[in-house]
Amino acid sequence: MKEFGGPALFLDRNDINTDEIIPAKYLTENTKMALQPYMLEDLKLGGFDPNSDTAHEAAVIITRANFGCGSSREHAVWVFEVNDINVVIGQSFARIFRQNMFNCGMLAIELSKEDLNILFSLGDAVTVAVDVENGKLIAKGDKEASFDFTLNSFDKDLVMAGGWLAYADKNY
Repeated sequence: MKEFGGPALFLDRNDINTDEIIPAKYLTENTKMALQPYMLEDLKLGGFDPNSDTAHEAAVIITRANFGCGSSREHAVWVFEVNDINVVIGQSFARIFRQNMFNCGMLAIELSKEDLNILFSLGDAVTVAVDVENGKLIAKGDKEASFDFTLNSFDKDLVMAGGWLAYADKNY
C-alpha cells in the first residue's frame, strides 16, 4: 500500500482557490507533468514563495477552511500529484476538489479548527505520518501531536486502491 505523509507545507489562509493552486493559463498543457513547475504560482500569501525548497520538498499541505474552492478542475489535484504531494489537511474542502483528491488516490483530511491551530503551532519543519487504515495522523515538529480523522468507506476504498481507476479495475 502507498505511504502517505512527509514534510509539510503550511498555507495559513482560508479560501485558497483552484486558480491559485494552478493558474488557468496552464490548463491547456497536454500532460500532468507539464503542470509541475506552476504549482501555487499565483498564491498570494505573506512570506510564501512557490519556488522555495519548502514548497518543492513538501508531501503534505496543511491549510485552513474551504481549500480548493473556485472553478472545478482536476488540474488542481494533478499539480499536487506530479509534485509528490499526497495529503492535504484542512478544516474543509470544496466538494469537487475533495472528491478529485480521493479519485486520484490522495487524501483530503478534515480536522477541526482547534486541531489545525495545534498543527500550526508545531513549528516550521513539520513531518506528518498518516495511517489511513486506522484514521490517525502524527505530526512531528518542535513538538509532536496526534489526531484522529474519519473517511467514509468509499473514499477510504478509493485511497487504498490507489484512486478511482485502480478501484474500478479491481471491482468491476
